[in-house]
Amino acid sequence: VKIPAVKLDQHLTRGLSSIYLVSGDEPLLAAEASDQIRSAAREKGFSERELHVVERGFDWAALGADADNLSLFSSRRLIELRLSSPRPGDAGAKTVLRLAEQSDPDLLVLIVAPKLDGSASRSKWVAGIESQGVHVQIWPMERGQLPRWISSRAARHGLKLDDAAVTLLVERTEGNLLAAAQELDKLAMQFGPAAVSEAEVLAAVSDSARFDVFGLSDAALGGKTGRALRILGGLQTDGVEPVLVLWSLARDIALLAQVHFALGRGAQLAQAMQRHGVWSRRQPLVRGALGRLNRARVTRLVEQVAHTDQIIKGVASGASWEALADLVIAVAHSRAPAAAA
Repeated sequence: VKIPAVKLDQHLTRGLSSIYLVSGDEPLLAAEASDQIRSAAREKGFSERELHVVERGFDWAALGADADNLSLFSSRRLIELRLSSPRPGDAGAKTVLRLAEQSDPDLLVLIVAPKLDGSASRSKWVAGIESQGVHVQIWPMERGQLPRWISSRAARHGLKLDDAAVTLLVERTEGNLLAAAQELDKLAMQFGPAAVSEAEVLAAVSDSARFDVFGLSDAALGGKTGRALRILGGLQTDGVEPVLVLWSLARDIALLAQVHFALGRGAQLAQAMQRHGVWSRRQPLVRGALGRLNRARVTRLVEQVAHTDQIIKGVASGASWEALADLVIAVAHSRAPAAAA
């Protein structure tokens, strides 16, 4: 059986299947679906949990032997497998099929995997799970679904957000559900069950006194070199991983490249920004950056992103935070590289 994550609650009220596959690339939704299954399993007496992270060299034969011996124990057990790839290999596929076909009432299997491509979704091991158990598919949240999702999640905390407050959170988190959930958690801690306006949301964000990667990217796009570097320093002090900082900058640099490409093919600026998902509040920011950074400079920024990524990964020599500072200056500075130097 294949079901979307939104129908998992309804399924679990009718009872547990023997095996579950949770797949998709939205970490928060996948984690919450897995939590729902674990919670239902605990209620049914599956008091022990075995967690296996499947990496290269994983011993599938040992796992199969353990599963065969579970009936010797008095307690009910949950075996959880976390796949790093949607392709477990021949040995893995055979073991998963055996787990799917087992009929031990004291054994429950939960497999968590990344998004399955067409080939993986048609594989025998996935078909075996779907015929004997349940495949919970996690789909990316569409842009139009975000306001309703944020409002619904806020209601769980007793928060009532007005439309403007919801829009602000949608635009701030830009489809990152984990970031949106964290912002709502902070609002709940600050306001408790209450109605919260846009102004209060904005004030709460500002009062957090914590620089974030989104603020860094906005400052760099806006040409505010000094502010961008101060935010970068704050991120370093807070112990934020350099790869996360690079992700934010690279995302916006890629956006600039995409819009420049569209403009080169005759598209109108407003049309190009809308096509590439630029929120209305960010459009002036992006428009200003496009005017400051021509296509050739954006191409060089893309190359600089790749080099910075190599430094962060230790492939190229250099200091990660210094490379990020150079990238921030290149994005934010309004003068040509030679003049800036």
